[in-house]
Amino acid sequence: MTSPVPLICSTTGERLDNYLAHLRGDLSRSYIQKLIHLGHVLLNGHTARPSTRLAIGDQVQVHLPETQAQELAPETLPLDVVYQDDHVVVVNKPAGLTVHPGPGHTHGTLVNALLSHYPEMKEVGEPSRPGLVHRLDADTSGLMVVARTPLAYESLSRQMRSRTITKVYLALVRGHPTPPEGVIEAPIARHPRDRQRMGIVAEGRQASTYYSTTKLFNGFALLKVKPHTGRTHQIRVHMAALGHPVAGDAKYGGRVPFLRRQFLHAYRLGFDLTPATTHMEFTSALPQDLEDAISTLEPNP
Repeated sequence: MTSPVPLICSTTGERLDNYLAHLRGDLSRSYIQKLIHLGHVLLNGHTARPSTRLAIGDQVQVHLPETQAQELAPETLPLDVVYQDDHVVVVNKPAGLTVHPGPGHTHGTLVNALLSHYPEMKEVGEPSRPGLVHRLDADTSGLMVVARTPLAYESLSRQMRSRTITKVYLALVRGHPTPPEGVIEAPIARHPRDRQRMGIVAEGRQASTYYSTTKLFNGFALLKVKPHTGRTHQIRVHMAALGHPVAGDAKYGGRVPFLRRQFLHAYRLGFDLTPATTHMEFTSALPQDLEDAISTLEPNP
């Protein structure tokens, strides 16, 4: 969350703590409020209260305490590298692996493993999550690209902001979506009554998700899903709102007996290489636990 340059607010009327919670779904709002109270958050150059309402153009600057950065230690952990060059590395993240350290997850993360293989990454991007330009939920598997150099970090961040990075997921959902192909447009924010969940909230941040049905089973459908925005839990929240929660996603109503985690896999990833303009695309097959889940389903009559 540490921002070397101020974040420029593009919404109006949103609480400061909510705004920061939207940016970092892995941090609780209570922890963010603590940061604000301790003066680690500046609004237009001054300290503020968590309840302060933001206006378009407000500048928000966040500094995580130094102790957070000190927790980032290299760890020798398994790492499935799909591609690497002098600037980037593409990894296939397994389910159950948290991407970066945070409250409750101070070690054993993907970042800790990356720092062991690529120590130069420590100086790239935000100190609290070096090299990262996007993330996956802990129980979501699949492809991620990570920057090894500042040049790659700036290039990937720019592609992320312009939404030119291709990210496509495979998701098994409960029921058969109607229509079988479409776009879900609904704003997402922290759930007003359950701070551990996200929800469709009128004053939330704009979010857009494209989906298409690839195969039907008895009571389930396999979808290709492409989020046009990158909100926390976006696919999971949008599919639940459509009435077809991701299978295995207990948090959003998709609990099923044959899955121990949500059936969500980032199977295709495309981006422009740095410093060349060559476009590269990578794919990742479904991991064994999701293949096994598919094999238990009956084809749709």
